[in-house]
Amino acid sequence: MTIPPSSSAVPVGSGILMNLEQATQAIRSGAFLCLAADEALLRQLPRGNWIAGSIPYFMGQDGGETTREKLFVSELPALDATPTLRWYGEHNLERVALEAPAHGLSVLIVPAFSGVHSLYARQAPSYEDMYLKPLVGWIAGVHLDDLGRTAPVVGNGQTLEFRSDQALALHLPLPENVYPRIDIVNLFQPGSGDTIRFPSTGFSAREAYVNGQLRDFAQYLGERAVDTRLPLVADYSGALVNVSFKGVDAAHGQVDFYAPVFDDVEYRLAQPVPDAARAFGQGLPADARAAGWSCNCILNYLHANLQGQRTGPLTGPMTFGEIAYQLLNQTLVYVSLEAV
Repeated sequence: MTIPPSSSAVPVGSGILMNLEQATQAIRSGAFLCLAADEALLRQLPRGNWIAGSIPYFMGQDGGETTREKLFVSELPALDATPTLRWYGEHNLERVALEAPAHGLSVLIVPAFSGVHSLYARQAPSYEDMYLKPLVGWIAGVHLDDLGRTAPVVGNGQTLEFRSDQALALHLPLPENVYPRIDIVNLFQPGSGDTIRFPSTGFSAREAYVNGQLRDFAQYLGERAVDTRLPLVADYSGALVNVSFKGVDAAHGQVDFYAPVFDDVEYRLAQPVPDAARAFGQGLPADARAAGWSCNCILNYLHANLQGQRTGPLTGPMTFGEIAYQLLNQTLVYVSLEAV
């Protein structure tokens, strides 16, 4: 969204890591909060105005940190009207933007590996009112040691209900003179190598058209010793969007992704990024310090060795996917509220 040059930042509580006692006090203050923590810790919280997702990876005030003992807490301002929390399943997910406030901001948390995750990834760009109303969010996850054994969850603090099969949105109305500005930082640029297209849309692929020639995609990646820590990158009308590799099963000829590849999009393998932590800091505009909400990707955290490092002034959960309207991978997303 374009912000008039006369705008100024609206004060928003900066997101920080807290212990359980501190987070409980923040909830009891009545503030509207976005929380991220290990599920066991989330289930110890009192009822209140909060929305949460499970994850134990963070960019905290002291740098990147993996912990099951702290919660990341961000405050959203209730400036003009009371925010509402609303569940979305596969039956009504297409209404998430339609039901957002006419002027405001929506924060959506989606449990990873669920049907609603897959549906949102595939269809969100076509939802009614999408891109017309500001919408951000992230994909809840688990500790990587728990993959396959524990399902990610999303929690509603007003009801203390936790779900692994539905997404939860916080719809935040804003005064007419306050505008949310959504920004992304994508460190990856498409390389100059082969062009890649896929015969069908999905979270996995067996074949791909490489420079127009149909190839076994897993075999292609193996022959070229491709570093799958680097994503595929596509140009979506000037915006570079990543699709990250989840795994390559050469024996069964299948490549899996953390977001869907589309059959009408051309991809290239990304160029390497030498110093990701430094690049994140350099890639932020001067006014990013005023951001009131942010998230980044677990793959950036792992592949760029961000534990103990900072990514400029921004803090937030390190997630299994990021949302800036549509689903993103290996991308930092942040929001600033600007008053005209």
